[in-house]
Formats: sequence, structure tokens, C-alpha cells
Amino acid sequence: MSRTALPDRCRLVLIAPVEGEIGDCTAKVKSALSGGDVASLIIPVGSRDEASLQKLGEALLPLAQEKGVAVMIENDTRIAGRIKADGVHLETNPADLAEQIEHLDGRLMVGAGGIKTRDEALDLGEAQPDYVFFGRFGYDNKPEAHSRNLKLTEWWSEMIALPCIVLGGTDIASALAVAETGADFVALSAAVFDGANGTPADAVAAVNALLEQSAPRFTE
Repeated sequence: MSRTALPDRCRLVLIAPVEGEIGDCTAKVKSALSGGDVASLIIPVGSRDEASLQKLGEALLPLAQEKGVAVMIENDTRIAGRIKADGVHLETNPADLAEQIEHLDGRLMVGAGGIKTRDEALDLGEAQPDYVFFGRFGYDNKPEAHSRNLKLTEWWSEMIALPCIVLGGTDIASALAVAETGADFVALSAAVFDGANGTPADAVAAVNALLEQSAPRFTE
């Protein structure tokens, strides 16, 4: 899907596999990106050291950017800058988030994660990141999205204009449940990469078909 014909509904964000060899992760992400519309790819640290995270980022970046997909690196502004990623996903406190955003001065997009409560969401949102993220990488181990994250998103979407990304579950149908909360984006990892829903390309195609058919449309 071209940049000029973006869907007017909740879109998919991919969380790259939290663990795994670089070659395997790269093959899975390449397959996923061939399956249809993806707004962004977030590369989590997992158990990787700095060198491994950078190598994975260097492998995935051209695949994603060729498709017009923004790439975010978790918690490492240096690596994001070195590989010329689009942004950084930070799990930190509000003061540090504000400081990082000021320091980066628009050179990188900044997302804010690690949110568990309304107060945390509001405090981090005051720093005006590019998005807030409800959920934790690697915790998409049940079919459905976490009920706490869905409730937070319903509240956030009604009250705040700042975009939000919400972690889904292992079931493709969890993407629709997220979309129905008013979320701007649904983040999936296990549902795409664990093989239960076919190849990564199959899973991405199925998510997009479901959202295109049934997700609420955004209004002006």
C-alpha cells in the first residue's frame, strides 16, 4: 500500500521477534513485510547485547524502509542514530523522556512505553512523545490482548489526541479487539512470528483483511 493511500483505520505495528538469531529474525520480518500494510517496525532489545542489537537493526532497516515502514529501536538512541533508524522506543520516567526528546530535537521520533496506569500515561504524555505504547514486549503470550491495556486505551482514545499503540495477543482476532477501543495502531509479534497463523506474510495479510473489513473508521 502506498504512502498516499493509507488506511483510515487502526494499522499494524510489528514488534520484531524478541529472541532468535539475526538470520532467522531477518527472514521472518522480510516475510511479514511482504504480507501487506505495516506502519512501523519496533526492534526490541530482548537478551541481545549492544553489538547484536545493532547488527539486527542494520539487517532489518533496509527491508523496512524499502516498504516505507518506520523503524524504531528500543531504549538505545546511539544505535538508532548510528544505523539511521527513524526513531527510538523508550521505557523510562517522565523527566528522562522529556530530556531525551529535547536532546534529540526532532532528529528521531520518540515513543513512550512501559505504561501501566492512567497517571503514568498522562505523565509521559506531557512530554509529547510521538506515541504512547500500552503493553510490554514479550508479554503477548495469550490469545487476547491484556484487558488492562484495552481499558487504558478506551480511556486514552476518548480523552487524548496523542497516538497510541496497543499490544495484541497471539490470536489474529485480538487486532480487531484493539481497533475497537479507538487505538491508532495494534502491535503484534507472536501472532505474526510464532507460526500458529501461517507464515509471517500470511499473518500480516490476515490482520489487514480483518481490520479492513471490520475495524472502525477514523473520523475527521
